Amino acid sequence: MTSQLANDTSTDAGLPAYTGHLSRKRPPDRLPDGPTDPESTYRLLHDELLLDGSSRLNLATFVTTWMDPQAATLMAEAFDKNMIDKDEYPATAAIERRCVAIVSDLFHAEPGEPTGAATIGSSEAVMLAGLALKWRWRARKGGTGGGTPNLVLGSNVQVVWEKFCRYFEVEPRYLPVAKGRYVVTPEQVRDAVDENTIGAVGILGTTYTGELEPIAEICAALDDLAASGGPDVPVHVDAASGGFVVPFLHPELEWDFRLPRVVSINVSGHKYGLTYPGIGFVSWRSAEHLPEDLVFKVNYLGGDMPTFTLNFSRPGNQIIGQYYNFVRLGRAGYTAIMEALRDTALDISAGLAEDPAIEIIADGSAIPVIAFTLKGDPGYTVFQVSHELRARGWQVPAYTMPADAEDVAVLRIVVRDGFNADLASDLVADIRAVCGELAAAERPEHRRTHFAH
Repeated sequence: MTSQLANDTSTDAGLPAYTGHLSRKRPPDRLPDGPTDPESTYRLLHDELLLDGSSRLNLATFVTTWMDPQAATLMAEAFDKNMIDKDEYPATAAIERRCVAIVSDLFHAEPGEPTGAATIGSSEAVMLAGLALKWRWRARKGGTGGGTPNLVLGSNVQVVWEKFCRYFEVEPRYLPVAKGRYVVTPEQVRDAVDENTIGAVGILGTTYTGELEPIAEICAALDDLAASGGPDVPVHVDAASGGFVVPFLHPELEWDFRLPRVVSINVSGHKYGLTYPGIGFVSWRSAEHLPEDLVFKVNYLGGDMPTFTLNFSRPGNQIIGQYYNFVRLGRAGYTAIMEALRDTALDISAGLAEDPAIEIIADGSAIPVIAFTLKGDPGYTVFQVSHELRARGWQVPAYTMPADAEDVAVLRIVVRDGFNADLASDLVADIRAVCGELAAAERPEHRRTHFAH
């Protein structure tokens, strides 16, 4: 039923403290005829949002749910700044350039002016990197393409890669995972590429389990293929989840531009970059890997500026928040946070492993993400566990693995900044309690007692 807020100009001074303040009015689903006072509007929306789950207890999301109050203040002060207006907001534009330079340096890009862009999350960054791969493939083929472009990637990729392939007419060549192996292998990648492959994607921290794909080994396999006369295929690294973790937890691991075959990387600042959504980055090894035809120059905002984005207007406050983190934390700060999150993840996985019904798939040592399943057939499913945990306030997602491991269903816990050891202990206790209760409910003697009542 359509409803609207009435314009109530009567005083509510004589009403009880809360009763009567818009309490009899329903949220409108069409534009009201007139205005409503700010306090009442705030109360209406504030109260409706109480029905949302607690973001801090949302262990399904990789996205940051806590920042320093000072960062939140700075971001609020920049809400009104449009990032595209670089002539009007030169200080914000300079901060964006510094962020891009910091990310490029973190990923060991070639010396010189960094080539990259700040984006609204990794989804836009993926689209931009994919377009660069397609344009460079077309240039290698003589400008016309001469075939159907394809992209080699695992079936474990995030859905944005499916979107890229569909939106920009690229054939996806999905490499299946298998039960007990939830990442792609170098051999799979080598056997799937051909002269029309625009690139191969490796994931640094998969959405399904948080595992790191063998980027260096994939590059080595493609190096050998090219040296033997096969196609020379570039590699893009999807580091949305791991790009701000691995450099601090596993600095010796070579996965980035230290590998010559890696030409581009995307990363989410609003994941382990520790910034509120949405902010991401795409970085290229050097300027030659970003085709000039993809860069636009516009002058109708007051200056002649290059831009490579899918959108135009976007908020500048996330850039401010990200730069705050870079300055506030530095390498030592990021390292300390990631080590603490890893230790918490390891404590959780160790506690869960003590339950004989639980099998750990990923223990949180790669990035602070734990994936686990149930052993055998305990008489209940991971979906029931997820449902019961939600009743206790926890949001822990349950889902099936990608092709060809759809018969494996798992639960995943993402440990983020703001999730402390006490909460971790409570979570483990609740998961084990839920498993025990579900197991007891399946026992015949319990069912007889239950139905007797």
